[in-house]
Order: sequence, then C-alpha cells, then structure tokens
Amino acid sequence: MSLPIAPKPAIRRFHQARWDEPVIFELSTPGERGVLVTPIEPGVRDAVGDVVADLPEGLARRTPPALPEMGQMRVLKHYLRLSQENLGADLNVDVGQGTCTMKYAPKVNERIITTPKLAAMHPLQDPADAQGALEIIWRTERMMAEISGMDEVSLHTQGGSAAIWANIAMIRAFHEANGEGEQRREVVTTIFSHPSNAAAAKAAGYDVITLHPDADGYPDLAALKRVLSSRTAAIMVTNPEDTGIYNPAIREWVDAAHGVGALASYDQANANGILGITRARDAGFDVCHFNVHKTFGTPHGSGGPGTGANAVSAALAPFLPGPRVVREGDRYSVREAGPLSIGAIGPFHGVVPNIVRAYAWIMALGADGLRAVAETAVLNNNYLMKRILEIPGASAPYATGRRRIEQVRYSWQELFEQTGVGSEEIGVRASDFGMHYWTSHHPYVVPQPFTLEPTESYSKAELDEYADVLAEIAREARETPEVVRTAPHNQTVHHTHHDDLDDPDRWAITWRAYRRKYPDAVGA
Repeated sequence: MSLPIAPKPAIRRFHQARWDEPVIFELSTPGERGVLVTPIEPGVRDAVGDVVADLPEGLARRTPPALPEMGQMRVLKHYLRLSQENLGADLNVDVGQGTCTMKYAPKVNERIITTPKLAAMHPLQDPADAQGALEIIWRTERMMAEISGMDEVSLHTQGGSAAIWANIAMIRAFHEANGEGEQRREVVTTIFSHPSNAAAAKAAGYDVITLHPDADGYPDLAALKRVLSSRTAAIMVTNPEDTGIYNPAIREWVDAAHGVGALASYDQANANGILGITRARDAGFDVCHFNVHKTFGTPHGSGGPGTGANAVSAALAPFLPGPRVVREGDRYSVREAGPLSIGAIGPFHGVVPNIVRAYAWIMALGADGLRAVAETAVLNNNYLMKRILEIPGASAPYATGRRRIEQVRYSWQELFEQTGVGSEEIGVRASDFGMHYWTSHHPYVVPQPFTLEPTESYSKAELDEYADVLAEIAREARETPEVVRTAPHNQTVHHTHHDDLDDPDRWAITWRAYRRKYPDAVGA
C-alpha cells in the first residue's frame, strides 16, 4: 500500500542522508595507513620496556590492539557520512529538546579554545606558567557569583548532575559539621524539578519526599509546610520548573525551610529566562548551581562535555569542592581542598575549554546582554506557546491562561483520545521534516507530553516553521494516521518496534556482540 507521506509544499522538503555506513572496524584493511609512525628511539624503547615489565600480571598487552587500518581519505569520508546522518542544533530548528536549552554556541569561541596557548596546556603544569587559564577560571567564578548573588563559586564539577551531587554533598557535610547529620535524613523536592535532585539525594542516603503541584500547577506551599520538620536536611527545587511555571512563592518556600533549620538548594538548569532579572540570593537560597553548558553558550554535548557552576553562601563556602583557584595580588595560585571541603568531584579544574567558552560568551554580552538573552527567550517561548495552542489537540496543562518562562511542557492527550496517535509517534514523525522533540522525564505526569524550549537563538520564522510542522503532523494524525504510526519515512533509520527494545534477548550492546548474535546481518 502506498502511503501519502509527502508534506505540504509550504513546509520545507527534507530527506536525511542514508549511507548504510559500517562501523569503522569493518572498513579496516590490513596494511593500510593514514600516517607513518616515527620509529621509537632505542633509549625510549628501553625505558618503556622497563615500565611494562613492572606492570602487574595481565595489564601488559601481549599483542597490539586491533585498531582500524585506513587511509586518511577513507577516514574523512567515514566520519562525514556519519555526520550527515544526524540532526543537531547547527542544522535544524532545535527547540524540541526542552529543559536542555539548545542555543547557538558561537563558533568564534571554538577558535579561542583551540589556540595552543590553551589546548597544549597540561593540568599538572606549574601555576606560574598557567596564569592566563587560572585567571579566566577565577574571573568566570566571580561573574557567576554576581549572576547568582552568592558569595563563592566553584567551576570544578563537570556537568549538571555532578553539580547537583556536589550540592547535596555540601549540604550533608554542613549538617554533619553542625552535629545534625544523623538527625536530618529527609530531602524535599517537587515532581517537576529536575529528577537529578531526587536521584542525588537518594544516592547520598536521604529519604526523598516529592511534592506534586496544586490544582493550578504551582508548587504547593501548604504541602511543603506539612512535610517540613527537624528531620529535613534541605529542599532541592528547580525554578522555573520543567513546566515553564515560575514559583511566585519561592521566597516563602526558602523561609519555610530555614524555619526548621534546613538548607535551600536551587537547581538553576532552567535559568535562561531569568538571567539579570532575579537571583538565587534574592530568594534566600544557601546553594545553587548553573548548567554552564546550557545557559552560558557552550555546546550541549548530550552527556558531555558539561560544566557545573556551584554557588554558595559564605556559610557553605568551606564545603565547596576543590581544588580552588585563588587570587593573591595580581597572581593566581591553586589551593587544595580545605578540611571541610567535600573534596574532588572530578579531576583538576573541571572542563576548562567550557569555562573559557562561557567566559567569552558572558564578556561578549555584558550585563545588559545577559538580561536581553532572558527577555528574548521568554518572548520566543510565549510566542511559540501561542502558535502551539492554536493546533487542535494540543494543550499546556496547568496555570491556564498564564505566561510561562523559558519552556512549556505541552500535551497531545486530546489528539491521542481522538486519533490514537501518541506523542512519541508524533516526535518520530517530526524527524521526517528535519525536526525533533523530547517528551518528558518519567513518569509522565503530563499525559502524552512534549517539551519545547526555543531559547533566545531562534527567529520568528524558525518558530513558525516548527509550529507549522507540528500542525501538519496533527493533521496527518487525523486524516492519515498510518503515516505517523509507521514513521520515519525520510530518515537514516527505519521504524523500530518496541518489542526489540523490551526484549533483552534481542539486545546487542557492542558491535562484536551484534556480529555474534546476528551474523547474517553483518554487511547486509
């Protein structure tokens, strides 16, 4: 049966490249070379031999690693082909990765971090020869302190979840130092705060209390007061939440926590819509963090490289992770973690290239520019919300008629009830138009969810294009639902059934395991 899958002429025509490219190990040809490796000098060979001889049994290789053998041109073609099989922020209107703040990462900043003055440095280099890098770390921390209103900042952590772990580790260390570590065993969060807050608290040994919103979708202050007690170690909340709703009673939340001796931790992963408008200190928080790779214009590496900025009040400063960069007159030095510090969360000074990117981004914008980022992000978000809510079957649960900040968690529940086509199917079909979106964290509190965050980087024309694509797919769901259910049609990959994902016996985690399990498929 032929399916009418061509989009309307008004919508961009798109077809993803499909190379059926093998993994690089399958392209290897014995004896083929991309470079000629300089022979090892005899003295170096002898020294290496001595080191290998001292390795414990089983650690020294008996045979060379089975690395791919390919010429440079074939390597270039291989990776260019793979790159053509991807979507990404530099190719498509990437507003669908809600909560991830997929903004433009200035390419000039990539040029900055590749200078040998930075790229050729070593983390164990003498601080006397690393003054420029140490100064940038120190100055970026001071700017983050100003942006958050907090007293001290560490850029040591290497991602958002690592920063949240540092937050709860500092909270635990603070209570232990004050003799209340055993007493305070509970952490309170909200269902629409980032799940890493609950996960980190649980991993740290705390009992986690998760609050649901009130009838209007706002964090419930009365519910918070009912669960706070002398057992509470902290509240850990995101604001605005992942629904895009800003908690107008955030100061009352913090005051309520302080009223029982608990600390207040602010997850500012959604800070893109409030830069220069409100700060963590303004609401009385004790500790907060930014996802530098989201808010401050460094590439969002989808799992790395990330950077977390942990900001604290003076009372928690002794507990910051280390090592720390300190300024002494006009010189910069490295100070190891102090006796109360939670110690190292990762190696050395964090992801220094990301710190340099963020420093350049902040310096290029200045204070007025940071506020303009937030205002534009909020404007874009509310314009896109207006367009999305014009699509029959789409809704924005909670806070009906109210503005959102930088993102919205929408619902296709009405469309699903009318057509049987769900949000995940619509998201897959969007890839046929060169778009995509993310649904939601689990569990799906908002039914048939999709989360959009346009940031400040996209034009009105691009937001209209994205909304037009979703409107077209909603029309297809009503008129030709099979087109949506069997998508993708124009993509690198074909439609996959959940049976394959739900049956561990079908999984092949590595390429070698795939070859063993499915020998007839290799090279097909």
